[in-house]
Amino acid sequence: MQVDNIEIGTVVDHIEAGKAAKVMKLLDIGENYPHRVAVVLNVPSKKMGTKDIVKIEGKLVNQETANIIALISPGATVNIIKNGKLGQKYNVELPNEIRGSGKCPNPNCISVESEERFFSKEKNSYRCHYCERIFNAPELV
Repeated sequence: MQVDNIEIGTVVDHIEAGKAAKVMKLLDIGENYPHRVAVVLNVPSKKMGTKDIVKIEGKLVNQETANIIALISPGATVNIIKNGKLGQKYNVELPNEIRGSGKCPNPNCISVESEERFFSKEKNSYRCHYCERIFNAPELV
């Protein structure tokens, strides 16, 4: 299988198998996205067994956004492509704070009805600023 090179964009590699669609949703890549997107599922990987890859033309992801991907797939890597070559590479890390992204799993939380969301990291979990409940990272996406 061959996927064309891109001049400018982002390649998210080492996504846990089956989670590419969640990464695309997080990056706001949907049916109306105006550029090419390649999604490769269940790619053989020596390190992971199988993995997913998402290649997005025309979108550059910063370190902060890359770290939000860690909520879905903690071992992912984000490669920024400029002029057809690798410009930057990020290894995603769980952020200490999440503002604006994620969704509180508590249906009674006031943040469910609003755009304001704020979570603080506590060990390997996150606390909602509004309802103060603690959740695992994957529960927020």
